[in-house]
Amino acid sequence: MEKVLEKLKELESGEVGIIIYSNVKQDILSSLNKGLLVPLASAAKVAIAFGITKLVEERHYKWTDIVEDIILNPEEDSKEVYPHFQSRDNLALQDAVEVMIACHDSFVADRIVQFCGGWEMINNKIKSYFKNINITQNPRDVDNHGELSEILELLQLIYQGYKTNPDLWIPVINGLVRQRGDIEGIPSHFLNHMTGGLDNVVVYIGIMGEFSKNPLLFVLGAKELPNRYKEKLADEIIIDAMKLIYDEYCNQEV
Repeated sequence: MEKVLEKLKELESGEVGIIIYSNVKQDILSSLNKGLLVPLASAAKVAIAFGITKLVEERHYKWTDIVEDIILNPEEDSKEVYPHFQSRDNLALQDAVEVMIACHDSFVADRIVQFCGGWEMINNKIKSYFKNINITQNPRDVDNHGELSEILELLQLIYQGYKTNPDLWIPVINGLVRQRGDIEGIPSHFLNHMTGGLDNVVVYIGIMGEFSKNPLLFVLGAKELPNRYKEKLADEIIIDAMKLIYDEYCNQEV
């Protein structure tokens, strides 16, 4: 794991943090700046999905409830990932949550949140579990943020929740599994993740490895980076770190 940390320390500006959790050892393998507060951008949709899943668990809603007036964001990739949804103006809540995550769709996110009581209510539900995670309607808002340690805990609850109650958590997991964004050298089915990014921010929330065979859980956040649309070095370093996490998964002692 030292290789991962050393690679991230190559970032010459900004702040970076990472936490890697082993399901084999049931413990954190490595961490750097685990208290770092980072803008979540699109990655906040995982927190939104968590809050809505808890409302379903508490029987305020059902996954089969129909969300009306759905509009898919044409700037995202639902045309490729969900071609069969393009002419739909309503979706079951479970399908809408899956699309929201898989396609980073802020239009669908807003519609789901409004259906389930509004942004303040969903934010309060999330904060009842994670006091330092805050979501906003605009994913680019600086107040749309979270602390790495709490984001890892959220991911652990989702992963463990699926293992014990798959019917409840399947929309969230389906979204993570279907999201595109392959990394060369990592089999696509071994990287189930959610990404977020701004011009100076990168966030990765992921499950690395074979899903049912002790994958590693990881959260990675970097902020105050050089403009990523002009300077690619930070992204390249982070991709290299992801490949090193995959190497650690392949070499872990089971």
